[in-house]
Amino acid sequence: MRLLIANRGEIACRIARTAHRMGISTVGVYSEPDRNALHVDSVDIAVALGGSTPAESYLRGDAIIQAALATGATAIHPGYGFLAENADFAQAVIDAGLIWVGPTPDQIRLLGDKVAAKRAALAAGVPTTAIVEVAPGAVPQGLAMPVLVKAAAGGGGRGMRVVHQQAELASAVEAASREAASAFGDGTVFIEPFIMQGRHVEVQILGDAHGNVVHLGERECSIQRRNQKVVEEAPSPGITDDVRAQLHEGALALARHVGYLGAGTVEFMVGEAGDGVPTITFLEVNTRLQVEHPVTEAITGIDLVEMQIGVANGHALPFEQHDIAFTGHAIEVRLVAEDPAAGWLPSTGTVTEFEIPGEVRVDTGFRAGSEVSSDYDSLLAKVIAHHADRGVAALRIARAMRTARITGVRTNANTLAAIMTEPDFRAGNTPTAYLDEHREVLADQGPAGDDRLALLCGAVFADEQRNRGADRVAGFAPSGWRNLWTQGQRRTWLSDDEPHQIEYVVNGSSIEVRVGPWPEPQPDGSLAPDDRRVVNVRLLQRMPDRQVVELDGRRHVVTVSVDDELARTSSPAGSITWTRPVKWVDHDADEAGSGPVCPLPGTVIALHVEAGQFVVDGQLLMVVEAMKMEHKITAHGDHIVAAVHFAVGDRVDTGDLLVALAPADGGAEHG
Repeated sequence: MRLLIANRGEIACRIARTAHRMGISTVGVYSEPDRNALHVDSVDIAVALGGSTPAESYLRGDAIIQAALATGATAIHPGYGFLAENADFAQAVIDAGLIWVGPTPDQIRLLGDKVAAKRAALAAGVPTTAIVEVAPGAVPQGLAMPVLVKAAAGGGGRGMRVVHQQAELASAVEAASREAASAFGDGTVFIEPFIMQGRHVEVQILGDAHGNVVHLGERECSIQRRNQKVVEEAPSPGITDDVRAQLHEGALALARHVGYLGAGTVEFMVGEAGDGVPTITFLEVNTRLQVEHPVTEAITGIDLVEMQIGVANGHALPFEQHDIAFTGHAIEVRLVAEDPAAGWLPSTGTVTEFEIPGEVRVDTGFRAGSEVSSDYDSLLAKVIAHHADRGVAALRIARAMRTARITGVRTNANTLAAIMTEPDFRAGNTPTAYLDEHREVLADQGPAGDDRLALLCGAVFADEQRNRGADRVAGFAPSGWRNLWTQGQRRTWLSDDEPHQIEYVVNGSSIEVRVGPWPEPQPDGSLAPDDRRVVNVRLLQRMPDRQVVELDGRRHVVTVSVDDELARTSSPAGSITWTRPVKWVDHDADEAGSGPVCPLPGTVIALHVEAGQFVVDGQLLMVVEAMKMEHKITAHGDHIVAAVHFAVGDRVDTGDLLVALAPADGGAEHG
């Protein structure tokens, strides 16, 4: 057997790993930006699809089938996303004489349409709620708020909007429909009640061609941002055994009703009625492998990709329901190239370092040198911990995130570590509103106190050592040496654009370090009192990539790399990347124009203003799509639109001035 993997990134690497363990040869495909990606090196044969966007590469079903035929592949595994839930592609694979590793095209078509899936669930006796089918321009009135506008096709949180007021419904339907059409080629949306304090719980199912259907327990995926999952775990820590049994039986009933083939996930929302009685609402069926499938593998010991391949080849499942045992607790976190403190703004660029240590499973498609592109989603890695005790699993994740060395792009590693140790998470209090109710985890900046100071000292003294070694004239002298001493060496480094200042004086084997902003002259010329903290520092060991510093008698081992722009530091307490402050500012550039600039590379997909139009504070100007998500560009203050620099369909880059704005009174505007 030879298997073509019609995907990229971590899921392509993960499928290849199981295929090779089974003795199966693999074929990969790649876009032009992915020509040297990790998934390309993880397969036996790789075929170029060309292009850079998904539409030009991984969504080209005809090119993928041709690649399979040309390389002698006998089967195609779609992974998740892209063409994984495209019934027409599945049928084309079968028509080409190849094995499709997934449910039948009819099952994908039925269950992939969330409206049709709701009807099937009702017919199977699965608990669910009524839905309202809508289209842009035909918005129903009088609905009980809040509601959820949701795409009928696809998944992954795309084409989904939570609406709290009737006045917002029309624009939410339009935006969700547009996003769904872009992501899945189908703009159909519907409306259902939104449960404010619910839990998102899903059941993994497996079925074969011999009529056997089993469940592999449930996963909870309630901690989400932008309707996309951030933390997943199995089993759910916040439901009763009675609810658990209802979920399992409901999923099996639906699977039997449609004769389900392969791996799939039945998703539910679990809430509470006014009397405290749990309510269960069927949401949808994902007819593919889920991103979070490793937590199920961890607690069952069953390789889901191996099961998919076996079922696709006509084999019966090698176990029955009573054979499946659930052991311990597993937690998965999604490490993404996004900044939680900046509204989860995606980050693009080249990954310069990539290391995640600890007793964890890491599923990734990235390594040092990999490029994070705006054309694909921001998932860098899935990190999974399994232990008999849920608390221990959480601590393993927290340690892995604190000690991870990932540089070149911003990530949510600190937020993930903070979640793992937050009291409500530790207690299993994790409704879908968790992140809204725990904003403090989004602002977590990593190591604090002396742990942070140690990293700063590591950067400062590694830089000092680097400079001494490069100085062929005065490198013999102590750093900052003078005939007449006036002040110590002053250094400023930035972390998340915040300045961190220290001043140090070398006294033999010890160093006196003053921490904080240095005193500035008063209006009368005198210096303000020096209230900075004084720390006694010893450098116990110094190497280019390792500084062992002692702060007031406490030893810290800091791994560090320094160049002309950055210092990357890490210790068991966590990691921080420091940047040098800009020495020169181009004031002419500051006054060259005013208006919103693009936060990241992407494509303009909607334009809401034109030159000469008056706009008010908060008004929507433009929508930019990047990393499969829509980013709204709004006005800050009341202005006149002086010029619109981009049209729908144009590519934009970070820092591009999108819309030039002038003051509402017609005067000159300087930003």
